[in-house]
Amino acid sequence: MVKERLNTKEILIVASTLFGLFFGAGNIIFPVSMGQLAGNNVWQAVSGFILTAVGLPLLGVAAMGMSHSQGVQDLSQKVSKSYSYFFTLALYLTIGPFFAIPRTATVSFEVGLAGMVPSESSKLWLWLYTAVFFALAYLLARRPGKILDYIGRYLNPSFLVLLAVIIVVAFWHPLGNPATIVPDPVYQEGAFTQGILEGYNTMDALASLAFGIIIVNAIRSLGVMDPSHIGIETVKSGLFAILAMGIIYACLALLGAQSRGLFPSAENGGIAIAQITSHYFGAVGLLLLAIIMFVACLKTAVGLIVACSETFYDLFGGRLSLSWWTVIVTLVSFLAANVGLTNIIAFSLPVLMLLYPLAIVLIVLALFDRYIIHKSLYKWVTAFTLIPALFDFVKTLPAPFYDWVSGDSWQSLGSRIFPLYDYGFAWLVPSLIGLIVGLLFIQWQKRKIDI
Repeated sequence: MVKERLNTKEILIVASTLFGLFFGAGNIIFPVSMGQLAGNNVWQAVSGFILTAVGLPLLGVAAMGMSHSQGVQDLSQKVSKSYSYFFTLALYLTIGPFFAIPRTATVSFEVGLAGMVPSESSKLWLWLYTAVFFALAYLLARRPGKILDYIGRYLNPSFLVLLAVIIVVAFWHPLGNPATIVPDPVYQEGAFTQGILEGYNTMDALASLAFGIIIVNAIRSLGVMDPSHIGIETVKSGLFAILAMGIIYACLALLGAQSRGLFPSAENGGIAIAQITSHYFGAVGLLLLAIIMFVACLKTAVGLIVACSETFYDLFGGRLSLSWWTVIVTLVSFLAANVGLTNIIAFSLPVLMLLYPLAIVLIVLALFDRYIIHKSLYKWVTAFTLIPALFDFVKTLPAPFYDWVSGDSWQSLGSRIFPLYDYGFAWLVPSLIGLIVGLLFIQWQKRKIDI
């Protein structure tokens, strides 16, 4: 039966699916780390973080429904066919074997095993741990069966209950007062914009383009078929998911800020959450958290391996079998994981600074797709966005690569020609200019045809 809206029960079902799709064990580490660095500016940082870590993914899913798109490649083809191959490949490599999949292993390692082994042999233990982790992930990716559904059904509630216990105990016996914590220099001015950039690390806006069709199909299966109604019902359902995720992110950030009363800023959020858990619950609590994180991250890794393998198989026309793509994705993820969590985060940042602006303009345009008669507008806006995004990419490269490409020269030029460059938003004004130029060009073409 076709209908215009979902009932309350159906909205809650979709909201639960949204929450489960976007909130994973890896999402814990970034708000905790941000809270440690933001100090007494934690609430400004959280506001920005929620905007990109929760708001953008929701809009991404809505955009998939309102634009009639069947996936990220279908949506990005509105720019051009060649661009769709580049963007789809870059996106899936980012949420796949280069960054997101390796991060599932390193997060669970940092939270669990890293604090229990000698620091001088931690690299060896990381190799051993990731070997076991990805061997299991590969076996499950080949034959997922019902075990993943079982894990998801019982693990996610257990994970959230344990997380809630940690947060409640930490707030009942705080390690410090965030109001007295001096922010890190990058959070002393512009904590809100820094929080926005920190939200990129969740990669959830990119994931929304890759997996948004799952939510769209779920809403369609409940009887809502009109694209505009699908977008509305996605937003309505997403309000519940936003509320839940926003509360969790805020609590985790505050938890991180409080921890500065006893601990210095950790190298990454995995170390920070392990220190906090160990302080309150000792080795037993840390072990329990480690087990749950391991299984939760393993489930995420398996899902991403399957999704990436299927995408690469389709993208390259079946030149390699799906089984071989599963092997390749798993092996590359294993190798990438052994650079360590801190390095994975450092190397992923430039890529995210490049891809996020492209994803944001694609999402915004797709939301208004029904009003965009001439698809050349997608090309104009994307072209004007890509150039400054490249400058943001270079600006955030790790030191050796930054020096190799003469990053200072890029910085000097970028700060002169792009407004908001110093805040990490060099792309914003050019994308608006691209929109105006595109609209003027379309009008010019119309007049030329009329004449």
